[in-house]
Amino acid sequence: MTTAVTATAPVPVPVPDTGLAARSEVREWARRAGALSPVLAVIALLLVPGGGGAQGGTGGSGTVADAASGLLVLICLLRVVRGGARPLTRAAAVVLGLPVLGVCLAAITSNDPGASLPGVARYLQIFVLVPGAVLVMIRDRRDFAVVAWGLVGLALLEGGVGVLQFATGTGASYQGADIRAVGTFGATDVMGMATVVAYGLVIAAGLALGGRAGSRGRTAALVCAGLLFVPLVLSFSRGAWIATVLAVGLQLLLSGPRRAARVALAGAALGVVLVGGFGIGSDMVKERVTSITQVTAAPDQSVTDRYTMWAAAGRMWRSEPLTGVGLKGFPAYRDSNASLALSSGSDTAGAGAAFARQPLLSPHNMYLLVLSEQGLIGLLALAGSWAALLVAALRRRRRGADCALVAVGLLSWQLIDFFYADIGGPSTVLMSVVLGLAAWWSLAEVRDA
Repeated sequence: MTTAVTATAPVPVPVPDTGLAARSEVREWARRAGALSPVLAVIALLLVPGGGGAQGGTGGSGTVADAASGLLVLICLLRVVRGGARPLTRAAAVVLGLPVLGVCLAAITSNDPGASLPGVARYLQIFVLVPGAVLVMIRDRRDFAVVAWGLVGLALLEGGVGVLQFATGTGASYQGADIRAVGTFGATDVMGMATVVAYGLVIAAGLALGGRAGSRGRTAALVCAGLLFVPLVLSFSRGAWIATVLAVGLQLLLSGPRRAARVALAGAALGVVLVGGFGIGSDMVKERVTSITQVTAAPDQSVTDRYTMWAAAGRMWRSEPLTGVGLKGFPAYRDSNASLALSSGSDTAGAGAAFARQPLLSPHNMYLLVLSEQGLIGLLALAGSWAALLVAALRRRRRGADCALVAVGLLSWQLIDFFYADIGGPSTVLMSVVLGLAAWWSLAEVRDA
């Protein structure tokens, strides 16, 4: 007896169409970029060279990016009115609205309320309106990623211009040579490119540390972080260096001790190769790093000026401890409170600009600027808002490693950098976008897609 064997056709195994999936992903990113175009426009328009300089505090004229930020707020307001839903949670409204208290009180109690009005508009733009608009525009974690990568893209473009300036001797003047990388911001805003590049590096580090192992996004973020290291070094910005090292160090610790050790070793090796091996500004970088510790032992004039203005800000605060001397009041009260060690200004030249003497209109320390102009009430309101954002971001870090590390990194970078810088200059509007990005993670209802 024989058994018949019935032949069966092999079951076809479906082969995924990777090309179709890739095209679908590109269309999805394009759709989201279109919805977020008001935010991305603010980022992109920072590439346009504009006026404003690096006037400290709330000085300087507006730029096209500032105009775009106003349009962003208007578009967001129209969307909220048409949607009819409450745009912010109660916690978000309180945290983002807290700075309004100190700003308005300082303007009302100012000796010259009329002169303080531009300062009110600037503070509300940077710390309330634009961050709130960015928070409302971002709907989920993919939108967060679109804005984050937009910031990284801006950093790469500005950093590329900065490296070219160093290589060709067309940057801002530094120690008698036009080699300081400043990007499109010019010699009057030497912190502009450094800030943008630092933002991009911190974002890339957060995306790389929080991304899935082996994913293309994580690899791209690692490459971007490595590329941005070079223009950050060539910016010769001591404050940006310190803030970046500490912010990325915090991100590493939050991602795990073992990973922190491995990445720290890799970063140190990269620094040795680029600065030591290839000699990328090695002597000047060494001198700049050494100058950080030269506070009392033969400091350079910039350090002397900074500490002199810090002392002047302290004297202003002691004269009006609760409400300060008024918004935009620091320049008016500077000379009567500063010692003779303060120079008449800082020299700027290069990057397409002629030699100019730039006046010192702020203490280059955000906390002391707010304390002197808005008093203790203003400082508690502003710093309390920033601290609440950071605490909320840390509490949510287990809900999404990549977003959490980006938000915590950006907030910690900004709070550290505020010890060496304040608002002023064309790059300031980008700070409001960064605060809005971090505020979404800290305060909004987080959705994956």
